[in-house]
Amino acid sequence: MEILISLAIVAALFLIVGIALPASRHLSHSVETNRKLTIVFDTLNSMRRFKEWNPLARRDPAMEIKLVGKEEGVGARLEYSSKERALGNGSWEIVKSEPGKLVGYKISNPERGENKRSEFTLKPTGKNNRNVEITQTYDVDYGWNLLGRYSGLYVSSNIGEDMKMGLAQLSNLLATVPNYDYSKLSETDPANAPKVVDRPAENILSVNAAVERNNDKIKAQIHSNMEWINKVIAANGLEAVGPIRVVTNEFGSETYDFDTVQVVRKKGDTSTEATAIDVKVEGPVKASLLPATKVVVASSGGHNIAALPPVRDAVRAWALTRGYSTSDRPYEAWKAGIDQSFDPALGQFDVYWPIK
Repeated sequence: MEILISLAIVAALFLIVGIALPASRHLSHSVETNRKLTIVFDTLNSMRRFKEWNPLARRDPAMEIKLVGKEEGVGARLEYSSKERALGNGSWEIVKSEPGKLVGYKISNPERGENKRSEFTLKPTGKNNRNVEITQTYDVDYGWNLLGRYSGLYVSSNIGEDMKMGLAQLSNLLATVPNYDYSKLSETDPANAPKVVDRPAENILSVNAAVERNNDKIKAQIHSNMEWINKVIAANGLEAVGPIRVVTNEFGSETYDFDTVQVVRKKGDTSTEATAIDVKVEGPVKASLLPATKVVVASSGGHNIAALPPVRDAVRAWALTRGYSTSDRPYEAWKAGIDQSFDPALGQFDVYWPIK
């Protein structure tokens, strides 16, 4: 009888305390970054870099992760499967997306509770609003699930610590992205916005040069390089395809090391699949076949070559926020020709960066 009474008392206390405990839990933590608002939002608005900042994957490096649905925005979803009993199967899905303001995730996992969600709100802060305050919230409902309410006692120490770690990792990840607002590239024309395209295999002729960072000397060197390239084109029965390209090898404080490049093909060749051409080169000209690859490209107009370095960094920033790794060297197609590309009002460029 005493044992039964004791059990009854324990059960009554369990019910009383459980009922008194909150039916939901709310957590909030913040971190500040000096990256552009566009970079922060786009990183959170895609699942492609999720496992690099969210602690979930670090809890089980062998976890299977699959991206489904859209590339970014509402509908982008990450599903995971772990043999670790505490993790099991689950998902994070973007269900709210307000550009420059908020990204909200719906969370599914084996832990107790319903309607689990996490939101990241972005607020310009600091001197002249140059920084961004990232605030992450986590909410979970337990309703009348008393075991769930008891598990809520540990949310702050478990989920809360994961939130702090995730925000710190997110801040470190953002610091690796060039701090350029690529949204400005499409302010006058949405078609100028960065995008991923397929670059087919191409035969090219190229000449390398390293000259003083002086526009007149760079222009003269490019003209000289093109004289050699045009000589090889004429001698081998080739024709130029598209505008000249300039590939940046090193943009130093005093010296600019670059390649002048021209895509070529045999005269009259209209095939879409390029194969290596047997070319007899002269002087400094080199002939090679570029393999097919994917590239990020953005257009930039009304500038000269002095304005291109930040555009290259903006293109790379766009690629990195979406989980692409840049490779090789950036280059530009000089659509306005050589001389006009040195005029601040006439230059027209397509800026490319190959990606893995």
